[in-house]
Amino acid sequence: MPTTPSPSLAGSEGPTAGSRSSAANAPDSRPHPGIAAIRTLALTGPAGAGKTTLAEALLLKAGAIQSAGSVEKGNTVSDHDPQERRAQHSLQTSLLHAQHDGVHLRWLDTPGAPDFIGQALPALEAVETVAVVLNAQTGIELMAQRMMDAAAQRGLTRLVIINKIDAPGVDAAGLLAQVQQTFGRECLPLNLPADGGTRVQDCFFGCSGEADFGSVEAAHRALVEQVVEVDPAFVDRYLNDGDVPATELHAPLEQAFREGHLIPVCFTSARQGVGVQELLGIIEKLLPNPYEANPPQFLRGEGPEAEPLQVAMDPAQHVVAHVFKIQSDPYLGKLAMVRVHQGTLRRNAQLYVGHARKPVRVAHLLRLQGKEHVEIDHALPGDLCALAKLDELQNDAVLHDAPEDEHLHLAPLSLPAPVHGVSLRPTRHGDEQRLWEVLGRLVEEDPCLRLERGGEHDGGGSPSSETVVYGLGELHLRTLLERLKDQYKMEVHTQPPRVAYRETISIPAQGHHRHKKQTGGAGQFGEVWLRVEPLERGAGFEFRDEVKGGTLPGQFMPAVEKGVRQALAQGVVAGYPLQDLRVTVLEGKHHSVDSKEVAFITAARKAVVAAVREARPLVLEPIVQVEITAPEAATGDITGDLASRRGQVSGTRSSVPGQIVVQGSAPLAELLAYQNRLNALTSGQGRYTLELSHYEAVPPTVQAQLASQYQWKDEE
Repeated sequence: MPTTPSPSLAGSEGPTAGSRSSAANAPDSRPHPGIAAIRTLALTGPAGAGKTTLAEALLLKAGAIQSAGSVEKGNTVSDHDPQERRAQHSLQTSLLHAQHDGVHLRWLDTPGAPDFIGQALPALEAVETVAVVLNAQTGIELMAQRMMDAAAQRGLTRLVIINKIDAPGVDAAGLLAQVQQTFGRECLPLNLPADGGTRVQDCFFGCSGEADFGSVEAAHRALVEQVVEVDPAFVDRYLNDGDVPATELHAPLEQAFREGHLIPVCFTSARQGVGVQELLGIIEKLLPNPYEANPPQFLRGEGPEAEPLQVAMDPAQHVVAHVFKIQSDPYLGKLAMVRVHQGTLRRNAQLYVGHARKPVRVAHLLRLQGKEHVEIDHALPGDLCALAKLDELQNDAVLHDAPEDEHLHLAPLSLPAPVHGVSLRPTRHGDEQRLWEVLGRLVEEDPCLRLERGGEHDGGGSPSSETVVYGLGELHLRTLLERLKDQYKMEVHTQPPRVAYRETISIPAQGHHRHKKQTGGAGQFGEVWLRVEPLERGAGFEFRDEVKGGTLPGQFMPAVEKGVRQALAQGVVAGYPLQDLRVTVLEGKHHSVDSKEVAFITAARKAVVAAVREARPLVLEPIVQVEITAPEAATGDITGDLASRRGQVSGTRSSVPGQIVVQGSAPLAELLAYQNRLNALTSGQGRYTLELSHYEAVPPTVQAQLASQYQWKDEE
C-alpha cells in the first residue's frame, strides 16, 4: 500500500488517519484531534484462526513490543494467564494498545471457542470495528458466523481477515468465494495474496499488479464501484471520469462501512508477518474513528418505555462510560474494563454506578497491555481503559456523573443461555460459604455462567446443600473448575453434568390456601385465592394483582408476590423452576391482629402449588442447536446417531474439502458427554458446538421418571 500523509494530533483539514470529518456522529464543534486519532478493534472469530498471533504481530509492527511471542511458548502479551498458557488458546478477552504514526490503537483479543462467547460478545460494546479472523485451512466456522451477525445487529464496521494464507493446501480463491456466499457480495478484498502467499497486493489504493488469483484491476474497480454507490455525486463522477482516486473516497467509504455496504476482506499470515504491515495501515487509514462510526445504542428508561439516546462525542460534556468486562486481578482485585462514550474520565473523579445514590471515586485509572498496566490521568470519549479496586462495578454497568443518566444503559446483548450444569461440593467441611463467594467472583466475570444454590432439590425433598454452576458446555465448566483449583486453591467434589430442566403448566387453574397458626399470643393468619395461566414458550413469568374491594390490603401484596416467586423457584412436579405462566391474585382475607407478611408468604406459596397441580403441569427440557464438523465419510454415522438421540438433522454443508458440517437439534440431556461418542464415530476427528434453541415438553416417560425422584417439601 503506498504511503499517505501521517496523521497529526494537532488536527488537519485533510482526510488523514488522525483527523477526519463525519456525517454520522460529529459534534457541532470541530472534532477533537485526540478522539479522531483513536481506532478500536475487536479481533474475533473461531479458535485456531490465529487471533492472538495476529495481535502479537500488530503490536510488533506498531513498535509496542520488541519481539513477538508465540502461543506455543506461552509468552504472548494477550494470553498472559497461566491457564491460557497451558491451554494454548485464549480464555478471556485481553486489552492491548499501541501508538503508531500518531494513531492511538486499541485492540481486544477475544476467545474463539464457542463456550467462551460470553467473553467475546461484550467486546463488541467497546469498539467501532469487529475483525472476524478466519483460518484459511478450516474455512468459515460457527463463531465467525455468530460474531458477524452480532456485529451487524449493533451496526458496527465489519472486517474479514483471512489468516494463514501460506499454509499447505489453502484455496484462498475458494475461501473468498465462500465468504461472499455466506456473508454477502459486499465482502470485497482490499488486497490479494501474491507470490504464493508470501506477500499481499493492494487493491484499493493501487489498481495494477500481480496476485495469486483474480485480477487486481478488477478488484480495485469492484471496490470503487461499491463505495461510490452510497453517494450519487460520486456515482456521477465515476460514470463521467471512469475512476475516482481512492485517496478522495474517504467520506463515502465511511458511509459504506456504517451502512454495511462494504465489508473489506484482507489476507495475512500472522506467523510469517505477511500482510500485517498492510493491515496496520488499513486500520489507521481506512477504518473509522469514534466520530465516524454509528453511535452506540444507548437507551434511557426501562422496558418498552425506554427511548433511544445518542451520547455526545464531546470531552467537555458530563461523563458516560460503560463496563464491558470484569476480571479478577491477583494484585488489584476487581478490574473493570471500560469504554468512555462521553465526557472525560479522570482519575480521582466521583462517579455514580447506574441507579446508585452514593458515588465512587476513581482511584486507579489504567491503560492495559495484557497483564501489564500503567496509571493514566484521563481517558477521552472513544477510548478504552480500566478501573481498579471498585467492588461496586458489574458487567454492563454505566458510570456517569449526572442525575439524568441514572437510567441510561446500552441495548442488551443477545447472549446464549447456560444450560450445561455441574454440581459442586467442597472437599473440606466448612468451605461451603467460601466456595459460594469464590464462584460468585468467577461468575461475575462471565455473563454466560449462572450460579444456583438450593434452587434444585434432591429426591428426598429436602433442599440440597450442593452448589450448581451452569455454563455453555463441558470446556466452559472444566475451565472454571481448573481456575477454582489453581487460582483459589479450592478442592471440590463434582457430580455429572445436570440438565437445566424447567416446569410449566398447560391449562388455567385456581388455587387457594388459608394459613392459620396459633402459638400463644399473636398468631399468624393469611388467606389467598389466585389463578395460574400458561403463557407462550419463553415468555417467562407475569404477576398480576386483581384484588377488589380491599379484601387483601396492599401492604401485604409484596409478601404474596414473594411467596409466589418462592413456589416458582422451588418447582412442583420435579423440583425445577416454573416458567412461562401468569399468576393473578384474585382475593384474600386478613386479620387485623394476626395477619403478618410471613403468613401471606406461606399462603401464596401453597396456593400456587395447589393451582399448578390442577393445571396439568409439564416438565420442559432444553433443546439445543448442534453443529458437528467431521470427515465426510462419517456423515451417515453421525446423522443416524443424532436421530437415535431424539435429534433432527436440519441440513449439511461443506466446510473445507474432505469435511462436512452437520446441523441439527436435539435434547441437551441426550448430548451430555457427546464428545466421547463423536470420537468413536470419527476416529477422534470430529468436534461439535451447542447453543440453546428453546424449551419443549419432555416425553411422558421422562416426566414420570423425573417426578418419581422428587417429593415437594413444605418449607414453613
